[in-house]
Amino acid sequence: MSERAAVIDRFLGQAGWRDAQHEPLPGDASFRRYVRLRSAEKRTAILMDAPPPQENVRAYLAVARLLRRMGFSAPTIFNQDAEHGLLLLEDLGDETYTWLLARGDAEEPLYALAVDVLVALARRFAPKDAKFLPAYDDQRLLDEVALLADWYWPSIVGGPIDPALRAEYLALWQDLLPAARSNPATLVLRDYHVDNLMRVRNRSGLLECGLLDFQDAVIGPRSYDLVSLLEDARRDVTPDLVVRMKERYLAAFPELDRAAFEASYAILGAQRNAKIVGIFTRLCVRDGKPQYLVHIPRVWRLLQQDLAHPALAPMAAWLARHIPESERGIPPCRPAA
Repeated sequence: MSERAAVIDRFLGQAGWRDAQHEPLPGDASFRRYVRLRSAEKRTAILMDAPPPQENVRAYLAVARLLRRMGFSAPTIFNQDAEHGLLLLEDLGDETYTWLLARGDAEEPLYALAVDVLVALARRFAPKDAKFLPAYDDQRLLDEVALLADWYWPSIVGGPIDPALRAEYLALWQDLLPAARSNPATLVLRDYHVDNLMRVRNRSGLLECGLLDFQDAVIGPRSYDLVSLLEDARRDVTPDLVVRMKERYLAAFPELDRAAFEASYAILGAQRNAKIVGIFTRLCVRDGKPQYLVHIPRVWRLLQQDLAHPALAPMAAWLARHIPESERGIPPCRPAA
């Protein structure tokens, strides 16, 4: 038995789950691993194995508790060993939005519920309850868009970006960030999309929507999670549905300046998509996970849609000069040896 396996066995023994059957669940782009545990009494729970130092479950624990206090369906924490990165979680089932949509369930009700959760989250959020969360500040946003320059650029050009050109790229983003913050701040879950949303059986209303993968939550603009939902890197969302869901959200907040919100939505959409192009490239080059490359053409299409907003004209022009449309595709990357 490996050292990690022994730590897990001890944790499960202390929690009363040592003899449970183990059913590994699909993984994600992180170092975390999930296992469904099934006891002899047919009870189930989810083991999150998030090995340090790559992962830190303390943020997950804090955000899960906050979400549950706010009245949302984040998993209950049954047992924890934060030092070793182990959590025993409530099993919310298998009906992720991804699975439901692949089965043929109607899009509209699922997306409408997801939007209603964001509306309620913005209404219920109180900054005093989330002082432990970092702000989605300029440096964090700039570090994210730099991933396109630091990972995608070398893959298509064959060498690192010139430092002066990189600085010019980041300066353009810096100029855009004030407009990105033009709508009120709230709790931003950051990875709010169909892979991380569930329909929880035997629950109704907002509680029917289960929330997963929120350990990277921050305090930032309300528009961000709506962008995350509707500009999905892994799934095409029809333009008509995007329009209706944006209208559903905005109708809940008549006091918002719609033009300012649209500008924020486009800027943060472009920021997020530039980040994702870099991340998916890095997953191949650094982590040996090329399966995410197939999504890059979709992410570039989404980015180009965002760049059509007038506020992004300088960034659109910069990208047109330095990464023309002919270079916006799957990079010829090779996993690092």
